[in-house]
Amino acid sequence: MLLEKTNSPVILFYETLEAERRRAEEEAKKTKRGRPRKSKMYFTLETERAIIAYNKEPDQNLKNKVYNEFIHKPLMKLAENIIHTFKFYYFDGGPKEVQHEVIAFMLEKLPKFKEGKGKAFSYFSIVAKNYLIQNNNKNYRDLKTKKPIITIDRERDLETESTLQEYRDDLDVFMERFSKYYSSKVDERFRSNRDRRIAHAVLRLFDERKNIEIFNKKALYILIREMTDTKTQHITKVVNVIKKDFTVNFIKFQNGNFFN
Repeated sequence: MLLEKTNSPVILFYETLEAERRRAEEEAKKTKRGRPRKSKMYFTLETERAIIAYNKEPDQNLKNKVYNEFIHKPLMKLAENIIHTFKFYYFDGGPKEVQHEVIAFMLEKLPKFKEGKGKAFSYFSIVAKNYLIQNNNKNYRDLKTKKPIITIDRERDLETESTLQEYRDDLDVFMERFSKYYSSKVDERFRSNRDRRIAHAVLRLFDERKNIEIFNKKALYILIREMTDTKTQHITKVVNVIKKDFTVNFIKFQNGNFFN
């Protein structure tokens, strides 16, 4: 029985954690820096290691223990941050209910996280965003369809509506072509690998725009920052170049000219 416990992934996680903390305290005493400060990050390497131990652990009681002590709070905070950062507010319940929905979905995907296949934080951020994008957009469309017809009729300006629709149709076709066209121009337009990485991330958002159309500018910048691990000022510089090229080519497109 003792051998089984010693070989338990969760017990090994706790033992390793305790040994690391003791070493850190001893090192702090030697250097007279006092007790080591706790990290302010809510999703740490400890969280990732706890998830790995949880997935490998056969004993349900030990799984529950490590989940409650090391995994639940980070996942809750991750869900809360994504909901508010990207403004996923088109849900029937309040933020807390949505947060619990996301947690339930992440728990379903918890066993699919594999050690060595990337960072746990990135994996569960994507899991949460995918769930929220899918359900937020569906609820948003449902909300629009439920608006009273008489209200819609009073608000309509058919001439303006027709012009706007033509513009949107042109823009949609253009964006499809621009993304493919500009991908081949990235190496020419940007000299550094960092800027090229940012440009490709922006073009990827172009391709996925139908899933992220309700995001605000700040949220998109955060998303690009996560994708490229670059600073906001570098993203802004690349975006400004792409924006200028986009405008010039869109005018050409509306005048019946292809990209050149």
